Amino acid sequence: MDLRDFRALVDRMVGEVPAEYLDGVFAIEVSPRTVRHPVYSAVFTLGECIPVEATEDPPPSRVVLYHGSFQELARERRDFDWRAEAWETLTHELRHHLEWRARSGELDAYDWAAEQNFRRQEGQPYDPLFYLSGERVAEGVYCVDDDLFFDRQVRRSAPGSVEIEWHGRTFRAEPPPGRLPLYLALDGLDPAPVGEAIVVLRRRPGIWDLFRRGSPPATERARVRPG
Repeated sequence: MDLRDFRALVDRMVGEVPAEYLDGVFAIEVSPRTVRHPVYSAVFTLGECIPVEATEDPPPSRVVLYHGSFQELARERRDFDWRAEAWETLTHELRHHLEWRARSGELDAYDWAAEQNFRRQEGQPYDPLFYLSGERVAEGVYCVDDDLFFDRQVRRSAPGSVEIEWHGRTFRAEPPPGRLPLYLALDGLDPAPVGEAIVVLRRRPGIWDLFRRGSPPATERARVRPG
């Protein structure tokens, strides 16, 4: 299905959605983009619910469906049903919108995480576990703005090497010695991430963590090699 026909299909579907489910939806758009999952290369993002900057609390949302992602799946699956997949994606993102508006406390948590990430980038003090308040995109993987954080809990010290799965491949890097927690930004990933890809090495939490105080870690860098 070409872009023009897909847009017409989505427009017809929007007309079938009860009006109360569209309350606070600023726009429903079709984009020609192909959007891959940030970690798994075989997974495509079909749609997104994106908050719109506004003075309203909670803010309105913009729903986007990605025609290029639908095309990729249609090439892989002979039985691909454009209408069924588009309807499922549209209603899924509208559910995200309703949940987003109902949970303003979680929005505050994400905003806080984004602020802490900015402080990290600027070399200012920050909470070393801020990324856990970001968007969980996979098991142990969190996204704050465009940066991805791979959460790794270790017993006492940093291991000799760390590895991550990235777009269907395994990459390894060697962290420098030092105290934990350790932020390790990975260079050389293919394809390159939009933001930074960071492995966070930290001790498993215990009772003594309640009494420990220390300065947050600087972000170290390491070049990856294929696993």
